[in-house]
Amino acid sequence: MGCGHRPALGLSKGERKAFFNGLLKVDRSPLTFSGVERISGALIDNNMDRAVEPEARSVEQVNALLPRPGEWQDADYLWLTRRTRRLVELAGGAIEVLAKPTERHQAIVAQLFLAVLAVVQRVGGRVLFAPFRLRLRSGRFREPDLLVLRSADDPRRHDAYWDGADLVVEVVSEDDPERDTVVKRREYAEAGIREYWVVDGRAETISVLSLEGGVYRERAFGRGTAATSLVLSGLAVDVGAVLDAR
Repeated sequence: MGCGHRPALGLSKGERKAFFNGLLKVDRSPLTFSGVERISGALIDNNMDRAVEPEARSVEQVNALLPRPGEWQDADYLWLTRRTRRLVELAGGAIEVLAKPTERHQAIVAQLFLAVLAVVQRVGGRVLFAPFRLRLRSGRFREPDLLVLRSADDPRRHDAYWDGADLVVEVVSEDDPERDTVVKRREYAEAGIREYWVVDGRAETISVLSLEGGVYRERAFGRGTAATSLVLSGLAVDVGAVLDAR
């Protein structure tokens, strides 16, 4: 399914614009896309050539224009990410809507980004921070807090998304810690990500997971120590300074 397939699902250019000016209703427990709560502004009825009030269209009618949960494909996800400011990921054919990060979360990411950037610039690589799409395989996109390629010429690097990374970093989210500590650990290993850093403010640790034989070997670093990378030689960060970032 290509990006140009969306109009065939029934959304005109005007309708798409009105749709994404509305609010998405999110089921916070499974964090999956569940439909439309309301639409601000009017949808354009092409048959009647006039504006139709949002209340005149049911949630079911609007939802019918979109892929069903379990049927979202790569092109659908990329189409959505270009039209919403929400942080969204794709897994199992379903859209997962992420909670907004806290100030502390962003301060930790900024601290790590500066440390990684200093090393990456020396070796000629690239480091990016969320929101940016990482394709793990067909039907699965994540948006790590940081993602690194050791070489700027790596063929996995694309403008819209990367097809892999040498190192990724996740700061554990308070709303759903297992997404970062269990689910993404498994997914990143399956995708061949050589190193995965997990910053856990609850445990006050930075876990560095190194891929060996298809599984991660974990080294945990606490306060008073420096977390070090096996992928990026020279990368060492003071755990306490990262956890205390404000």
